[in-house]
Amino acid sequence: MWRRVLDTMSEPRDAAGLAMFRILFGATMCVGALRFLWNGWVDRFFVQPAYHLTYWGFDWVQVASPATMHAVLWAMAGLAAMVALGFCYRFAIVGFLLLFTYVELIDVANYLNHYVLVSMTAGVLAFLPAHAMWSVDARLRPGVARETIGRLSYDWLRFQVGAVWVSAAIAKMTTDWLVHAQPLNIWFNARVDTPIIGGLLDIWEVALAASWAGMLYDLTIPLLLLWRRTRVVAFIAVLGFHFMTHVWFAIGMFPVIMVVCATIFFDASWPRRFVRRLARPDSRLSGASVRATPAWMVPLAAVWCVALLVLPVRFAAYGGDVLWHEQGMRWAFKVMCREKNGAVTFRVRLPSQDREFEWSPRRWLTAHQEREMATQPDLILRLAHDVAADYRTQGHDDVEVYADAIASLNGRPPARLVDPNVDLSRVRDGIGPAAWILAGPQTAAPRLGRRLLAPPSHLAER
Repeated sequence: MWRRVLDTMSEPRDAAGLAMFRILFGATMCVGALRFLWNGWVDRFFVQPAYHLTYWGFDWVQVASPATMHAVLWAMAGLAAMVALGFCYRFAIVGFLLLFTYVELIDVANYLNHYVLVSMTAGVLAFLPAHAMWSVDARLRPGVARETIGRLSYDWLRFQVGAVWVSAAIAKMTTDWLVHAQPLNIWFNARVDTPIIGGLLDIWEVALAASWAGMLYDLTIPLLLLWRRTRVVAFIAVLGFHFMTHVWFAIGMFPVIMVVCATIFFDASWPRRFVRRLARPDSRLSGASVRATPAWMVPLAAVWCVALLVLPVRFAAYGGDVLWHEQGMRWAFKVMCREKNGAVTFRVRLPSQDREFEWSPRRWLTAHQEREMATQPDLILRLAHDVAADYRTQGHDDVEVYADAIASLNGRPPARLVDPNVDLSRVRDGIGPAAWILAGPQTAAPRLGRRLLAPPSHLAER
């Protein structure tokens, strides 16, 4: 059985599709890094903040000097360009992965779902022969060049991208999304001045239809891209969907990244159909034998894929509403599932001096960091620990830190997010359930705007 699995994963596939994926991915990442530098975001997110909210278990990841951070982004752009060119490919993709992940881990306030997807994609590409064709390496080192590669290279990436889409669909299978059309209803109502279609965005049923369409899109698009008969229509849907998200929601490189990822579902020979010159096989490789997929790579891919299935649904182990308590929220690809706002004020108490006073997060955080921290309990806890540590360095060993945190989820009335009577400086962070996070509000999300199918007036009054 193991031999059959290995033989199946070693079935020959045209290397052209993976080579084009490498080129598109590298070019996109190069543009993304240059865009980050051009917009001054290195200074905004890494240089200007005096304090950074670190991930649990990654306190050792610290921001470097301003000159070094700029150099890191330039290096990322250069390495991404090398990936696209296939020049020193293994070094380039591993170097890009390490630098990108380092930048990602500096501050939780900068977390984005597509940053995780980029790291995962670079991680998989580090093991694949994506430089076997149309690369500088293949030109300079004939031993690298191949016309065909093992099937595993495509199946691994396809499973990963498909898992991200399906996870996003599962995240939308909630009452807020499918019954109350939130948060799309809120976002649409904020864009009623959009030319031509602005009048439709004020209708609640339009938001409801868009919510269902979004969930069904995420759930079915991997299969529709895989099936040859629906592939063209599905890819047009991908282009249309991400064009609209780019126009309405300004979510950076995410639409481009997902369009690039969609190409991995195409037939392995698809690039040859667009450039006639590429259709001619390399005469040096016409008689070359297919290399079997390394045996060690199959179990590695299997473990990777199992993790992709488990991590996005781990939130179910905590119970309650993950959009409220946020436990299991990250790395679960809950894309555009919530509109959450909050405010936090800390109360610092010094029992030995019988003193208590308020401590504002604005003393340390930028507006962006404060906005993210105020809705995520583990970041509130992280800041509380560091506030207590700061007071201890000043000689106050008996310091206590409490948080008055109020949050609103998907348009609901504000409610307390964490227990204001718990000394957060004594609470240990971890992966276990957090009893100090209060239960979310049980009221239904509001339905904003006009109703096409409004009930009769006498029923509406009831």
